[in-house]
Amino acid sequence: MAALVFYNIMGSGSLIATLDVDGCDGPNVTLPCVVTNVLALTFSSCSKASEVLKNLNKFYKRKEIQRLGAENGLDARLFHQAFISFRKYIMESSSVSADLHIILNDICCGAGHVDDLFPFFLRHAKQIFPMLDCMDDLRKISDLRLPPNWYPDARAIQRKIIFHAGPTNSGKTHHAIQRFLSAKSGIYCGPLKLLAHEIFQKSNDANVPCDLVTGEERVYANEDARPAPHIACTIEMCSTNTPYEVAVIDEIQMIRDPARGWAWTRALLGLCAEEIHVCGEPAAIDLVTELMYTTGEEVEVRNYKRLTPLTVLDYALESLDNLRPGDCVVCFSKNDIYSVSRQIEARGLECAVIYGSLPPGTKLEQAKKFNDPNDPCKILVATDAIGMGLNLCIKRIIFNSIVKPTVNEKGEKEIDSITTSQALQIAGRAGRYGSSFKQGEVTAIHREDLAQLKEILREPVPPVKAAGLHPTPEQIEMFAYHLPDATLSNLIDIFVSLSQVDGLYFVCNIDDFKFLADMIQHIPLNLRSRYVFCTAPLNRKEPFVCTTLLKFARQFSRNEPLTFTWLCRHTKWPLAAPKNIKELVHLEAVHDVFDLYLWLSYRFMDMFPDAAQVRDIQKKLDDIIQVGVSNITKLIRASQTGAAPGTAEVMSEDFPLSRPGRDSRAVSDRHAAKSMEALSVAVEGPGERRGRSLRAYRSAAKQDDLKSHGRGSLANRLLQEGLLTQEMLRQLESEWQDQHRNGRYGLGSKRDDSSKETRKKKK
Repeated sequence: MAALVFYNIMGSGSLIATLDVDGCDGPNVTLPCVVTNVLALTFSSCSKASEVLKNLNKFYKRKEIQRLGAENGLDARLFHQAFISFRKYIMESSSVSADLHIILNDICCGAGHVDDLFPFFLRHAKQIFPMLDCMDDLRKISDLRLPPNWYPDARAIQRKIIFHAGPTNSGKTHHAIQRFLSAKSGIYCGPLKLLAHEIFQKSNDANVPCDLVTGEERVYANEDARPAPHIACTIEMCSTNTPYEVAVIDEIQMIRDPARGWAWTRALLGLCAEEIHVCGEPAAIDLVTELMYTTGEEVEVRNYKRLTPLTVLDYALESLDNLRPGDCVVCFSKNDIYSVSRQIEARGLECAVIYGSLPPGTKLEQAKKFNDPNDPCKILVATDAIGMGLNLCIKRIIFNSIVKPTVNEKGEKEIDSITTSQALQIAGRAGRYGSSFKQGEVTAIHREDLAQLKEILREPVPPVKAAGLHPTPEQIEMFAYHLPDATLSNLIDIFVSLSQVDGLYFVCNIDDFKFLADMIQHIPLNLRSRYVFCTAPLNRKEPFVCTTLLKFARQFSRNEPLTFTWLCRHTKWPLAAPKNIKELVHLEAVHDVFDLYLWLSYRFMDMFPDAAQVRDIQKKLDDIIQVGVSNITKLIRASQTGAAPGTAEVMSEDFPLSRPGRDSRAVSDRHAAKSMEALSVAVEGPGERRGRSLRAYRSAAKQDDLKSHGRGSLANRLLQEGLLTQEMLRQLESEWQDQHRNGRYGLGSKRDDSSKETRKKKK
């Protein structure tokens, strides 16, 4: 293939070009040409291609160039992306400019320096990253270093901050609520609808008119819908403009939550209340004190101790035959819930079931059933959803496992051992003050888990280091003004990459937001409406709910109201009671769709006009789901009839993993994926030992033990598949070392001797 190589500029404005023919030993052909007529040169197949590539890579690695890139708005990630595009443009494009060819030829001939490429590189970077031309403005918009200044109304008053610090069941929230009830006006901000509803109920029962405000619901204490002076709300819904005498912020340690932490930061910095009562773990005291120092406000700390004793038992449960009334088995996946509840009922015991995706009404009904001393249901099987928001009479907390799927602050997915904070939150539910059990107990089902659980509970809770932040709609709108052609997902990416935060804050994970932004990008919506749709609370692992949001957005974009009739047609309402687990899971998804409709109805009332009717059928659906959960064992059995032996037709809980955390017992992505795939067949028959998938799940938490107990891939695989336990592996290693010391390899004499003894006994 021929390639033109420039090497001189003539005074007349023409170029002398050499036609270099690959594979030809004869002389090159020299041709005159005019600069403006030169369209393209190709390096990809010529003899100079490797030299050009070598110099481009040298350019990329230059610290001076990286520094220049940073000064012009190209951080490490953008610099890398721009360089990849620039290199591809040079090596593959058919329209590379002549002046760039001249510079490249000079560099290859030793007459130029790779730094001479920077103006061309920057010009190309600005073409693919338009924000580089307005970088100063964008940096100012995304400057998150002084969040207290976002709330001038709160800064205009001198607030009194009182931190109620203590463990679960210490009465800290009770004391804050008493002050809330005695105030002329107040707001309670909690992490869950159940908690907000509890305070709403308690306040009105105490003849203190209180409204309930959640993302999906507004309930007025006054019949004429006149706002009451007290409000109980989920924390995302709190107003930072309304003045109150007292505000209560519950579970303040969640300010570090990778996804929702921004809501606690906003409430703490922005609530306009004379007194702010903050409740939570002592681990958050230092951060709250530092944050309030930046606002010029002091923090009064009130410490509380647990009201009832909590004992970590020295023995594991080991078998579900050893369950007693008042026991709660805690699992960390829906599949484990199904497996354990079936095994319990196979033993002739009734159990209540609580997990995160159940509707609030069903959770309350299951809690009521378990708490009722006259109900034969004496066992509870639950996820960590019981950690807050439910009053439960539990004597003993029993951990089915001590590992769970998590999402870290970078948005990476892991399987990790539960943290000390999580373990204490769950364990503390045993022996609740005022219940029939005056003392709580904690243990695990498996002996090896109990040892690690004790270690986790002994560790101090690490201090909360930083508070979450999230870009506001106004900030994104300003970004869009400067970058009108960027998608919402790209705007968020650019915002996060340019954002500046100090050591007290971090930008919350926005993966779910970006997922929804990409999903509805093709639908014509104005930016503010698009932003609202992308902040909708839904689980992106639920295909039916995601598909419904897409249909909502499409109908909305056509300016066609989403009526009750339309929703019933889409969800195929009315629905029957579930006949198997798959149908139960679908009913839960439909309930989430109704929640989504109600959530949008309070933001776009004209387009979602039938909220009252939807709320009515949602209550009916809640009753249907309650019937299904009450008969969950029958549903599991029905699911198994159409599946392979020992399996149940349950929803996959695929959880792709990333790198492990600090205390992680995580495994590689490949092995973890296999482990999670096995979870979908975790349901066992009566009396069976824990299924292979659960053993695999537990082994995922102990992969660091492989460093000292077998490094081979076979050992790793056997552990993953549950065919080998840590105890067996240690025994094998010990036997191997004995054989090695005695000079024996292969089958050891001990095994041979034991086999002989066995044969003798048989004879």
